Amino acid sequence: MSALARIQTSGLFQGLFDWLGSPFSMLRPFVAQPMRLEHYVGEGHYVVRAELPGIDPETQLKVTLSKGILTIHAERHDETETRHCSEFHYGVFSRHIQLPPGANEDDIKATYDKGILEITIGLKQKANVAGRQIPVRAASHA
Repeated sequence: MSALARIQTSGLFQGLFDWLGSPFSMLRPFVAQPMRLEHYVGEGHYVVRAELPGIDPETQLKVTLSKGILTIHAERHDETETRHCSEFHYGVFSRHIQLPPGANEDDIKATYDKGILEITIGLKQKANVAGRQIPVRAASHA
C-alpha cells in the first residue's frame, strides 16, 4: 500500500511544487465536467439522453430551452461522513444542444430515472435524414 507524501519546500518558490503536482486544480470549481450524451431521431421525436448519476432532479438539475437551443445544467454537492472516512463528490455539468429543424418546442417532456435524463421533443414534420440529390448539368460552351 502506498502512502501520500507531501513535498516540503522552502524559500521563494514555496508551494510551487504543490501547484505543479496538481496542475490547474485551482480552476477545477470553474470548469464544467464532461457529461455523456446521446441524441437521435426516432418515431416522430427527437430524443436526448444524458448520463447524470447521483443527481437529485428536483434540486440539482435544470433543463431550459431558448431559441432552438436545449441546455442541460446540473450541479452535484454530496458529502458522506462515517467514523473513519469522509467522501465528497461535487461538480458542474452543462451541455448545449441545437435542436433539429422541425422540432416542436411546445411538445417537450423530460424524465429522470436511474441516473439517466431523457428529454423527448416532438417533430412537426418528418426529418429528412437522407437528404436529396441535386442534379448537375454540364455547362454549354458557345
